[in-house]
Amino acid sequence: MAHEHEHEHGQGQAIHGDQHEQHGGHGQHGGHGQHGGHGDGLTQMLDLDAEVLQDYYREVIGWAGSLVPADPVIVDLGAGTGTGTIALARHLPGATLTAVDVAEEMLAHLRERAAEAGVGDRVRTVRADLDGEWPPLGPADLAWASASMHHLADPARTLGQVREVLRPGGVFMITELDGFPRFLTDPAGAAAEERAAAELARMRLEGGLHMGEDWGARLTAAGFELVGERRFEIELPAPLPPKAVEYAQVTLRRSAERLTDRLPADDLKTLEAYAESAPDRGDLTVRATRDVWIGRRR
Repeated sequence: MAHEHEHEHGQGQAIHGDQHEQHGGHGQHGGHGQHGGHGDGLTQMLDLDAEVLQDYYREVIGWAGSLVPADPVIVDLGAGTGTGTIALARHLPGATLTAVDVAEEMLAHLRERAAEAGVGDRVRTVRADLDGEWPPLGPADLAWASASMHHLADPARTLGQVREVLRPGGVFMITELDGFPRFLTDPAGAAAEERAAAELARMRLEGGLHMGEDWGARLTAAGFELVGERRFEIELPAPLPPKAVEYAQVTLRRSAERLTDRLPADDLKTLEAYAESAPDRGDLTVRATRDVWIGRRR
C-alpha cells in the first residue's frame, strides 16, 4: 500500500489513485543519466521492481494521465529496461512513446518487453546520451524521468532541454528514490541491511550523484510552474508473494556484490544468507519511498 504526503500547487490538479534502479553510483548507468547495460542482475531487478510495485506505478501514472491530453505524446528520459515506458503505455492506451537511453542493450530489452506487452506499435526507442546534444524528441505533452535525473552532469542544462522538448503547457514528471528498498525485519538482518544502505549512500555521494535534490526548486528555477509534489511511502506486508520474495533476493545479492570491498565480512555473509533463505522466510516485507515532482512548461 502506498501512503502519500501531498503538497499541491496551482488549481485543478487532481490526484488519482511507477526504477527504476536503486543506484549505487555512476556505474549503474552508462555515464550520467541513462541506464547502461549491467548484466542480467540489474535487468532482472528493474523488471521485478515494475511487477512488485505495480500499484505505485498505476497510481503515479494515473496522476500523470490527469494532466495531459487523452492521446499524449510522451518521452521517457533514461528509460532503462522500460519499466516506466511500458507502464505508461498500458495505463494510457492512447499514448505514443519515445524511450531514450544511452545503452542499446537496454533499449533492445525494452523493445522485447513492449512487444510482449502488446504495446510495441506505440513505442519507439532512441539511443542518446542525455548529457550530450539531444536528437529531435518533441513536441511532447509529457516528459518522464524515473530515477534518472540524479545521474546527470548538469541538471539545470537538462531541465532547459526538457523545456524545449515539451509543448507549451506540457508537463515534466520527475520521480526519484533514496536507495534500495528494505526487506529484513528481524534485528540482526535489519541492522546489516541498514549498514549496507548507509555504505551505498556514501558510494552515491562519492560518485557525485545529485541525490536528495529539491527538484521542485530546480523546476521553478528553470521556468516551470510546479503543479505537484508528492512522497509515496510503499509498504508490502509479510508474507510476500513469490515475485516480491525474488525481488528481495535479487536486491540483497546485488547490495552484497556492490559492497564486497566496503562492508565487513560478517555483514556480507548476513546479506547473502538472507538472500539464500528468502524463499523459506515468512517475515520479509518491502518498504520503499518514491518522491515525485511535476512541473508545467509555461
